[in-house]
Amino acid sequence: MVDIHSHILAGLDDGPQTLEQSVAMVRVAAESGTTDIVATPHSDLRFTYDPEIVDRKIAELAAASGGSVRIHRGCDFHLYYENIQRALAQPSRYTINGKRYLLVEFSDVMILKSADEVFERMQAAGITPVVTHPERNMLLAGNPDQLRRWVEAGCRIQVTAQSFEGRFGRKAQAASENLIEIGLVHFIASDAHDAAHRPPALAKARDLIERNYGKPSAERLFVINPRAVLTGEVVDVAGTHVRARKWRRWW
Repeated sequence: MVDIHSHILAGLDDGPQTLEQSVAMVRVAAESGTTDIVATPHSDLRFTYDPEIVDRKIAELAAASGGSVRIHRGCDFHLYYENIQRALAQPSRYTINGKRYLLVEFSDVMILKSADEVFERMQAAGITPVVTHPERNMLLAGNPDQLRRWVEAGCRIQVTAQSFEGRFGRKAQAASENLIEIGLVHFIASDAHDAAHRPPALAKARDLIERNYGKPSAERLFVINPRAVLTGEVVDVAGTHVRARKWRRWW
């Protein structure tokens, strides 16, 4: 499996603070069946994002963990003016593997009114925005029509694995199920922050998706689509709608 959203690098944001903690997270990822993981430290008003430092941290972690999981560079990007301008000027400093996809996180209290315009400018610059964990953002979870408009305009959507397991509460779980059933989930990732409470473990969520929505859907969401992100290929949204089992839909 390929995990495109994780905070596994020590001392860069609200993830692990020591190399030992980072190694423990990589071990959890490997044991869960992850072969590739993207380190996505925050780029926001609280944490400064420096891709050169990120690259050094990745090399350090890869050496310390014995290369059990391939680690790639990405960024958990927040929308504010200076950040947006830097990304538009140098997209590859922020996108995953320097290709086309950029994880974009929205505030829980306000959705930027100019988001449509920002996304349009990003795509003109060669960036494909990936809206992260909308199921955990009640402003977005309650507005699937807005998410659909963004997807139709070229954006993609990532949902958190633990949301399907109910680890972020019933509302987030229900929102994640609704989004996948209306075809608005393109990647499922861990958004891991530690080895215990928010671990980089995808196996349980993948089993759940296979049982409830079928093996082809699980393969697309955990392997095919996220691997396309690593290589910069287009992730096609055609056929992303899945149907829950009848007893789930009835319930």
